[in-house]
Amino acid sequence: MGNSGEAQVVLRLNAITKTFGALTANDAVSLSLHKGEVIALLGENGAGKTTLMNILFGQYTADSGTVEVFGRELPPGNPRAALDAGVGMVHQHFTLADNMTVLENVILGTQSLWKPGLNRAVARDKINELAADFRLSVDPDARVGALTVGERQRVEILKALYRDARILILDEPTAVLTPQETDDLFETLRKAVALGLSVVFISHKLHEVMAISDRVLILRHGKMVAERNILDVDKHSLAALMVGAEVSAPKVEPGTPGSPLLSLRNVTTPDQGNAPGLKSLSLTLRAGTITGLAGVSGNGQAALADLIGGLTRPANGTLELDSADVGHWSPREAVHSGIARIPEDRHKTGTIADFNLTENAILETYHQPPMSRRGWMNWGEAQRATQHIIDTYDVRCPGPGTRIRLLSGGNMQKLILGRVLEAEPRIVLANQPVRGLDIGAVNYVHSELLSARKRGAAVLLISEDLDEIMALSDVIYVISEGRLSPGFARDSMTPAELGVWMAGHGFEAEQAHAS
Repeated sequence: MGNSGEAQVVLRLNAITKTFGALTANDAVSLSLHKGEVIALLGENGAGKTTLMNILFGQYTADSGTVEVFGRELPPGNPRAALDAGVGMVHQHFTLADNMTVLENVILGTQSLWKPGLNRAVARDKINELAADFRLSVDPDARVGALTVGERQRVEILKALYRDARILILDEPTAVLTPQETDDLFETLRKAVALGLSVVFISHKLHEVMAISDRVLILRHGKMVAERNILDVDKHSLAALMVGAEVSAPKVEPGTPGSPLLSLRNVTTPDQGNAPGLKSLSLTLRAGTITGLAGVSGNGQAALADLIGGLTRPANGTLELDSADVGHWSPREAVHSGIARIPEDRHKTGTIADFNLTENAILETYHQPPMSRRGWMNWGEAQRATQHIIDTYDVRCPGPGTRIRLLSGGNMQKLILGRVLEAEPRIVLANQPVRGLDIGAVNYVHSELLSARKRGAAVLLISEDLDEIMALSDVIYVISEGRLSPGFARDSMTPAELGVWMAGHGFEAEQAHAS
């Protein structure tokens, strides 16, 4: 890493303040970044990290304060000025056009897509070169709408790298990458930093912060509360600085498996674009059990989640509830059957951006008493229920009438969690439930899932984070290209052994043994 003590200051934020109504997102925040340095920006969900970076990148205008890049003050609210100054940003949530190709998304804004002299071959070569260097494999000619979540995140990273950024803002860039892909990305970042690239790194994964950063800056409730050299801290002390108190993970007691609540028997579903469907998959979810599903993004997890949530039906095989075949299967039937979803993408499928918190909280219960009677909505009851979720699940917001798009990703997730668990469902489909959450929120979500298990619910935990899967699950399965591994009992497999199955090699060995 760079010697920040003597290196040139490439970025300076001076007393940045930003409010949204009654909410102060940033309160006189100042920081500096040196050439060839990586600083990590830490804080709980809603602490103001993403807002601060959006001000730096020109997507928000600060109420007061200034941004200087390479000694020159940037005009406020002008992303083009930030790009021209050499600032690139990889957003936590995707900013891609689904109906365009990877190549078109990457070069969008750098030149006209319909310019007669546009040399797509040159652009494609540069994208392929960057993809190879950063190990971000993606097809330049693929339509973004057909890509998996992991592939879309790779496109976001390529967009910033394509513009030759000298300062790179990474907002949760590894949220959907495998550990191996993350290691590859960090190796490339280290090379780039050695050549003078400067990085602002936002992540809730404290081991990543320890691995890649030179300095750590901590935001709490919009204020800068601490700055530490990475050599002077550990993960435990960083967690305590983030939340202002000691942090401990919930204790996981062994579960007591009950009766089968939902079973898939030899289920096959069609492929969806580049994403595989299920390949003769059999799985049983039992009461009082957390079933963990590990796998690299885009290997059939979405197909399984859609099937259980009622969005699709089996092309072959059967779906059983309480050991009886289901007939007509739809999202409404899934909800009526006691299945609750924490969806993978809280923006696209978990919430409606322009609805307020109350409207989002009752999306799946608005037609049921006490929310409605004889076709009339009881908005007073809906607001009381929403306020209860806000209080119980620590959703940081001005109130039930707040547009949900104004919340941080973590606070959106808390609202979804409350919506799901307050209904006391029999089956919880938890798809990437802690993606992008701070350590305090992660521990809270995990404790709530454990409470649901203790109450007798069957929990299906789908996650690309092996640590999460291994910490919570009573039984672990691995999914690869739509195929399901045998079930592995808790503590019976190492991360490396599960990684063999995630890479598909376990299936090959099993087939070879069977033959």
